[in-house]
Amino acid sequence: MEGITSYGAYVPLFRIRRDDIARAWGGGSQGGEKSVANFDEDSITMGVAAAQDCLRGMDRKSVDGFYFATTSAPYKEKQSAPLLTFALNMRSNIFATDLGDSVRAGTNALKVALDSVKSGNVKHACVVASDTRPGSPRSEFEQTFGDGAAAVLVGKDNVIASLEAFSSYTHEILDFWRTKDDNFIKTWEDRWVLSEGYLKNVGSSVKDFLKKNSLTPKDFNKVILYAPDARRHREMAGMLGFDYKNQVQTPFFDVMGNTGSAFALMQLVAALEEAKPGSNILVINYGDGTDIFLFKVTEAITRITPKRAIKAHMATKKYITSYEKYISHRQVINVEPATRRPSFVSYPTILARERQWIMGLNASKCQNCGRLFLPPQRVCGYCKTKDKFDYVDVSDARGTLYTFNLDNLATSPESPEVFARVHLEKNGDKVGFYCRVTDRDPASIKLDIPVELTFRRLYEAGGYPNYFWKAMPVRV
Repeated sequence: MEGITSYGAYVPLFRIRRDDIARAWGGGSQGGEKSVANFDEDSITMGVAAAQDCLRGMDRKSVDGFYFATTSAPYKEKQSAPLLTFALNMRSNIFATDLGDSVRAGTNALKVALDSVKSGNVKHACVVASDTRPGSPRSEFEQTFGDGAAAVLVGKDNVIASLEAFSSYTHEILDFWRTKDDNFIKTWEDRWVLSEGYLKNVGSSVKDFLKKNSLTPKDFNKVILYAPDARRHREMAGMLGFDYKNQVQTPFFDVMGNTGSAFALMQLVAALEEAKPGSNILVINYGDGTDIFLFKVTEAITRITPKRAIKAHMATKKYITSYEKYISHRQVINVEPATRRPSFVSYPTILARERQWIMGLNASKCQNCGRLFLPPQRVCGYCKTKDKFDYVDVSDARGTLYTFNLDNLATSPESPEVFARVHLEKNGDKVGFYCRVTDRDPASIKLDIPVELTFRRLYEAGGYPNYFWKAMPVRV
């Protein structure tokens, strides 16, 4: 039986209190806070982080299917999935594709992955859903939309949650949209969008699913339910007959926000973190239709490699304390450029030639003396052996901060920029790496603090975003 074999998630380090957003416009707040991607994060970088968490301790080369779901891809024409597979050092003969244009894209991708595994065309499929949906300034969405990502691995071996039933329902309604020329989400009046759209369509879909599978609302230990906001979430749960306190998975509206295409899968990951063998998990996702899954948790979940998932990520956070900084991170407004501006472009030809270390952060390991070099070197700096080396993936290595400097004139919106040399170690091999440091407080940076690596945007030049690896203080 096909099903989920592993899971992971990513929640950005930064939060903003909704009071700080409301105060900037002289309006009222819904209370709570939401997760905010840093200035160098987007749906791709968060997706890489979630997939790393999901695949922790596994052979990434064994994954032969990759499905990336988002409504906030950096490109309108160019797939994002291949970029993620390179950053994750996956095999080249992998089927990788994007799904988007709806907050239901995450569960659409999950169904495609399950079908691929069931058919035998794919053995191990990784599904990643990630979103940084844009809410226009002063709108309700600016307060309710949060950023985050989730990943699940699908297969037939060591299944922790087997698929027991599935149904999909398609509904055509113009409720939320963004055209090719729109920067922000648009919507129609609540009575139409919620009453005639969400409540009516999800309600009828779930009732049909329960009837078709001879189920009742009491048959589920945990219910994952998509909703645009907390009020409708509670209203829908009651309408369907679920016990909100004991059955319905916490939706994180007050601490993270609605994370779009990643919302349902992030709730599923949170449910799997606490699930016990034999539990029935119902997943209901909505967006231009309704996807409904029934998973049964197996004994294998007791043996899964520990993940950061939702709990650990939510336990560590920093606050963006000014609305001005928030909207500059979002690039909603143009701010004065840094004194020292980037004067170079990473050309596509260079990226293609060097992608094994730029995207995948592979060091070279001398076959003669075993020394590591980053960037990779054709000639060993110690024994002088030429063109005899192996590539070693060090993107998941941890280490310590060896030395650093603070640059107040650099290009980063997070001034001062922290440049550092870090010493990394993986499986006994050690290597030095010069890089930027992100998700940090410059006042707290000191020598020998533990660091890990994270895939981030560097800047945008040449008409496309450029990505590379940075160091950050270990979160947990």
